[in-house]
Amino acid sequence: MIVNDRQKTVLPVELSEDRYQTKQISMGKEIAIVGAGMLGLTLALRCVDHGYKVTLFESAPEIGGLASVWKIGDLTWDRHYHVTLLSDSHTRKIAGDLGIDDEFEWVETKTGFFTDGRLVSMSNTLEFLTFPPLDLFSKFRLGLTILYASRVTDWRKLEQISVEKWLTRLSGKRNFEKIWKPLLRAKLGNAYRESSAAFIWASIQRMYAARHSGMKKEMFGYVRGGYKRLLSRFEEVLTEKGVEIKLGSRIKTIEPDDNTRVRITESDSVRTFDNVVLTCSASVVSNLVPGLQPDELNILSGVRYQGIICASMLLKQPISDYYVTNITDETPFTGIIEMSALVDKSEFGGLSLVYLPKYIAPDDPMFEQSDEQIQEHFISGVESMYPFFDRQDVVEFKISRVREVFPIPVLNYSQKVPDIRTSIPNLFVVNSSQITNGTLNVNETVQIAEKAFEAVLKWSD
Repeated sequence: MIVNDRQKTVLPVELSEDRYQTKQISMGKEIAIVGAGMLGLTLALRCVDHGYKVTLFESAPEIGGLASVWKIGDLTWDRHYHVTLLSDSHTRKIAGDLGIDDEFEWVETKTGFFTDGRLVSMSNTLEFLTFPPLDLFSKFRLGLTILYASRVTDWRKLEQISVEKWLTRLSGKRNFEKIWKPLLRAKLGNAYRESSAAFIWASIQRMYAARHSGMKKEMFGYVRGGYKRLLSRFEEVLTEKGVEIKLGSRIKTIEPDDNTRVRITESDSVRTFDNVVLTCSASVVSNLVPGLQPDELNILSGVRYQGIICASMLLKQPISDYYVTNITDETPFTGIIEMSALVDKSEFGGLSLVYLPKYIAPDDPMFEQSDEQIQEHFISGVESMYPFFDRQDVVEFKISRVREVFPIPVLNYSQKVPDIRTSIPNLFVVNSSQITNGTLNVNETVQIAEKAFEAVLKWSD
């Protein structure tokens, strides 16, 4: 247990209709939010709308975090791949609050599998029934597994069993090797071996909800202009509301200033605030706040993250018409995201944009490889999958490296989550490590910000 006089804060699972009526903040109360990803931006919007004077600190030269954008060729687009589902109510709500909810485009997409050396489609019921790698009995078991998982409500029991054991028991070994294992590796890499069944449950719940949110088909969405549009609008709205956004901020320490205020020391300034919320990763929190209790530091250091190397490849022509291609064979990457199968190619100047993600541990030697090594390795992998692919069609190839993307959902993970409140009064920690019954995506990130806002209101001195 953390040694302090406060009861452990548990973020509410559901948000009530009057979720922001918990406590009104007096005008002028100052809050600092560290981290300008989607979590920090959402939290800043909620706080400024309820009377806080908000300062948003971001170490990068731009806002967005994992949802940030960059330039590839002549195109400015998302650094990493994102998609909005019809059931992503929190993402759609925040877009509405920003006044761009009518700028979504919804597209029926297709899903492919690269298995046993060939590309096959599995985008509808008929294709599922004729899927070559599985016999009819295996398909029946697979369908029952998905149906069963969609109806499970007690996710806490699932986090007590490994995902491999649970899926093998329900679906059989062949289904696990041909279907589930590739899907797990696409997001968790080899860390799937240490993960609980709650992870795949959350993934199935999200996709199942998307298929039953008003249309009996898989509809994915994006905001016209991508996250550049969303983030630009976020910055406009926050600035108009008086939020101070400090980019390129180098915070050295965060510590108590007196009994109630919290001091932030940057390389060139020192400021104090009534409240401070850290939205950065657990390891960054422990480095920034040396005054935390030993038990708190132990919990933070116990959060293990999964990293990613994600290549963006701009091409003269598409390589397939599948938005997602799951891979069961050994390839340099763990999946293929053909963004041009979702986004109108006019957004890309008539070109095609493909993401090649590889999820790996933060200390994987691949992080030390040069861009040229990774590019050659990945392009060779694409050539082996698509005989017609010509590397001369590659207009631009760019690589993103992030060592800490999301926590690995190990067994009994919810018992190891950092508390939102710390032993330092009015200092809070809100980050992806507190997502206990979901998977990391923009919708979950926005949702955790909404929940955290309630908690900050409740526990602010």
